[in-house]
Amino acid sequence: MTATPFDARAFVASLPRRPGVYRMFDAAGALLYVGKAKSLRDRVGSYFVPSNVIPKVQALVAQIAAMEVTVTRSETEALLLEHNLIKALHPKYNVVLRDDKSFPYLWFTGGHSFPRLGVYRGSRNAPGRFFGPYPNAGAVTEALNHLQKIFRLRNCRDSQFAHRSRPCLQHQIGRCSAPCVGLISEVDYTKDVEAAMKVLEGRNDEVQQQLAARMEWAAERLEFERAAALRDQIAAIKELQAQQVVAADDERDADVFALAGDPGNYAVSVMPVRGGRSLGTHSFFPRADLATPAEALSSFMMQYYASEAPPPVIYPNLELDDAPALGEALAGMAGHAVRLHRAQRGLAARWVEMAVENARNALRMRQSRKEGYQQLQTALAELLGLAAPPERMECFDISHTQGEGTVASCVVFGSEGALKKDYRRLNISGVAPGDDYAALRQAVARRYARVRAGEIPAPDLLVIDGGPAQLAGVREVLVEQGMGDLPLLGISKGADRKPGQERLHWAPAGEAPLIPGPASAGLRLLQQIRDEAHRFAITGHRRRRAKRFNESILETVPGLGPAKRKALLLHFGGLQGILKAGRMDLERAPGVGPTLAQTLYDALHPGE
Repeated sequence: MTATPFDARAFVASLPRRPGVYRMFDAAGALLYVGKAKSLRDRVGSYFVPSNVIPKVQALVAQIAAMEVTVTRSETEALLLEHNLIKALHPKYNVVLRDDKSFPYLWFTGGHSFPRLGVYRGSRNAPGRFFGPYPNAGAVTEALNHLQKIFRLRNCRDSQFAHRSRPCLQHQIGRCSAPCVGLISEVDYTKDVEAAMKVLEGRNDEVQQQLAARMEWAAERLEFERAAALRDQIAAIKELQAQQVVAADDERDADVFALAGDPGNYAVSVMPVRGGRSLGTHSFFPRADLATPAEALSSFMMQYYASEAPPPVIYPNLELDDAPALGEALAGMAGHAVRLHRAQRGLAARWVEMAVENARNALRMRQSRKEGYQQLQTALAELLGLAAPPERMECFDISHTQGEGTVASCVVFGSEGALKKDYRRLNISGVAPGDDYAALRQAVARRYARVRAGEIPAPDLLVIDGGPAQLAGVREVLVEQGMGDLPLLGISKGADRKPGQERLHWAPAGEAPLIPGPASAGLRLLQQIRDEAHRFAITGHRRRRAKRFNESILETVPGLGPAKRKALLLHFGGLQGILKAGRMDLERAPGVGPTLAQTLYDALHPGE
């Protein structure tokens, strides 16, 4: 735990708006509370707002000395991880349910010619196949209902099955094929059971194709209610096949290690897995200025296990040259065999991916908290030779597609970071398609006419994403507005267009640009402002295109043509299903590889 005072405002500002689990600790390092969130920033921030006067919350907040978060792919994973942590760690302020119910499973009974499909809780020692766990009874009941609709599997008890003389109501409403009275053969019923199991295992392409064809058939005949019901079934099947990373039907014990960052700025995320269940992630920041990533991770693991007992299997995210020697050394410490394995597929690969994402997130949060915007502003003032740090900065960027739908963005940063309420987008018109210079001049002229009128406060520094040519045009506009003395800075990419090589074009004109280098804290602040202006401009442009042409947001994604859009909509059962999908879910869709999945996810979730 950190010995510095807990800065709640800085911590909340560094959190992503992603699902996850947060853990609160007191000054002694004792765990106070574990909670889940659909949006970590919004949920954690709610504890520290002045209007939250709930006595329990105030008592909890008064003791918080440190917090940790684990980012998950979905709210369901966050729920399951929260459950695992509460049961394992018993935090002081969490409510422990008196019945301590376990998660429900879907169960195909064993030892019968016509297996029953039902809901099950408790120890999984009974004969048959179990699928799950599901986050709550509602989710497993919904899954059961959909499977019964699709495959018409029985859910009656064996005693009822043995004494039926005619089909029951379930058969009459189309949810059972009535094997009890011989209306389906054992062979055909077994095929239905196997198909249902394939759906639950994620091997459901044929089932989805069949439902998609039926949905199109219904839509062509204007049977829209039937088509919508089939669309919902496809979406439900997608949810059924999603395997939970944090709670698997697996009994292995393992540790997952993921290292992210560069020499001198590493983060390591450690995720213990016990009995197949993730216990969250813990982040560390080893000092290794000269070590390569593999060397840093190997050295960290040896130090980590000096005080922890290693499990039988360890999954690092990097290829370690000394993996065999490291395994032997850890085996000698543990008294049992220890294997280091690079997971390439399956559940272990998803554990590694989750740990990598949390390592990157921890590094970003640490960087944000460590430096702080005020420190960055001071560094920027020193870099530019300003008399005082700029309290208010504005940055402009332009976005369009081959000159169409041009949008300008203006983002504003203050002493505490982004001032999103002051952000503005400007739809550009009356300029030649693709003329970014004219678009930029128009945006600045419109914005600073309002500044001159006193409607908007003037910034201390105006930043332009561009070089000398863009600066010259903007300077002319500012002179026309009577604001020629406003400090104006241009930031352009270096020769290789890599972060850290940016060139700063700073008055007076004609002088060589500044090249601060990747270690410059002032440059990092400018990169944040520029990237935010770029993101805000692209988002506005995509929305303008979608509104103008009445098109789906999918049509604005590069590389996603009509055939792939149609296949995605059929695969996920509609746009809402695509919006709910994680990156790995998108990657498994037909015709979508890792690169396009990442592009599509970023387009649908800008700013995450």
